[in-house]
Amino acid sequence: MQGLTARQEQVLRFIRQSIRDRGYPPTLREIGAHMGIKSTNGVNDHLRALERKGYLTREDMKSRALRPKDMNFGPPKAENDSELASVPILGRVAAGSPLYAEEHLIDTVRIDQSLLRSGEIFGLKVSGDSMIDAGIHTGDYVFVRKQSTAERGDIVVALIGDEATVKRYYPEREYIRLQPENSSMAPILVRASDFKPTMLLGIVVGLYRRL
Repeated sequence: MQGLTARQEQVLRFIRQSIRDRGYPPTLREIGAHMGIKSTNGVNDHLRALERKGYLTREDMKSRALRPKDMNFGPPKAENDSELASVPILGRVAAGSPLYAEEHLIDTVRIDQSLLRSGEIFGLKVSGDSMIDAGIHTGDYVFVRKQSTAERGDIVVALIGDEATVKRYYPEREYIRLQPENSSMAPILVRASDFKPTMLLGIVVGLYRRL
C-alpha cells in the first residue's frame, strides 16, 4: 500500500482509537474537531485518500461505516469462551421520543471482553432517530456501563419518569440538558434540582449492530 502523509496517519489513528475506546468510529464532525478542520469536505478529502491507498473502507460515504482494514469488525473472535463476556440486553430504550424501558431480558450478546471497559455492563435496544448523527440507529444495541455520574458531553441513558432515553449529557447551571444528535430535534431539559442520581442509568461505552 502507498505511504501516508502525517495528517492521514493522524486521521487513521483517531478512527482506530475511537473504535477501541467506544466500539464505533467517529463522526465527520468529531474527526474535524480533532484535526482542527472546519469543513467536512476537508475531512472527506483525507478519508478518500485513505480509501484510495487501501487503508480504509467506507459504505455509502457514511462516517459510521468507516472500517480500517487492519481492524476486525462484526462478531469478535476469541480463542476460548473465557475471553467472551455475556452482555444482557434488558429491553428497549428510546433515541427519539422516550419509550418505556421494560426490565426484562430480550437477548444476550457474546462479545470479546477486551472490547468492553470494566464495570457492570448491560445492553439496551434503541428505537428512534435522535442520535443518528452519532451513528446510533433504531434497532442498534448500545452497551451501557452502569453508573450515576457522567462527564459533560458523554452519551448517557437517562430515566425520565418511567421512560429511558439516549442523549448527550450537558449539566448547566439551572438544568440538565439531554441533547439529541439530530439537528431537527430539540433537547430535553430537566431542572437541576429535579435531576436525581438515580435518573442516570449509565454511560454508553459501545454499540452492537446486527447485519
